[in-house]
Amino acid sequence: MVARQDQTTDPELLQALLQARRGTAFFARKLNELSDAELDGESLLPGWTRRHITAHIGYNARAIARLVEWAATGVETPMYASAEVRNHEIDFGATLSPIALRNLFDHSAVHLSVEWRDLPGHAWHNTVRTIQGREVPATETVWMRSREVWMHAVDLDNGATFADVPVPVLERLLADITGAWKARGTDAGLVVKVAGSDLVCGDTTAADPTVITGLLPAVVEWAAGRGTSGVRASGPTANGTVPAAPKWI
Repeated sequence: MVARQDQTTDPELLQALLQARRGTAFFARKLNELSDAELDGESLLPGWTRRHITAHIGYNARAIARLVEWAATGVETPMYASAEVRNHEIDFGATLSPIALRNLFDHSAVHLSVEWRDLPGHAWHNTVRTIQGREVPATETVWMRSREVWMHAVDLDNGATFADVPVPVLERLLADITGAWKARGTDAGLVVKVAGSDLVCGDTTAADPTVITGLLPAVVEWAAGRGTSGVRASGPTANGTVPAAPKWI
């Protein structure tokens, strides 16, 4: 029996799908390294245990699959009924038994991958709406998932680091974060420079900015609010300390 393949033939989209599926496999590996008892441990996100992270990733796959179904059928199927419903779902998922929680992740990931696989090429351009109210083409669902699985694999706090995340994912994640700062006007006087590259983000018009410098994984870790290791701050207001990154989500 011949294995079924993605219907899309767009090379960039196929590469993005591969990146998302690799991120899912990476998250699965880090999750499977945890014992059932260790699921109760704290994650890198304040107030969330590893159970919350796992439930979030499982229900996120279901939510994104609903957007892919929307693109395929034209029938509106929102990610969530509301932000409150999403939060309640995660809290409930965190109470599941270990085997149920692991099955939630496994089954939802397979379901999403199949929905992507079976989406016809033309339907990838159909518009859907995120929980934040953004109208985006269905192609955006691939990045939405890739960002979640790669970053939250680190949040499980059992050995994964931002250095494990592929460079294209890190670069786009940094663009997302600094773009959110700019949209909210919270990047005033702040410039982010990636050491060893020409990548510069933030308020590049500022006369005397606070400049955050570091290798790409460290810069993204700081920008995402996960830590300050590996970055340094310079400028008239830095005072030798690295400031907390502005909130981005």
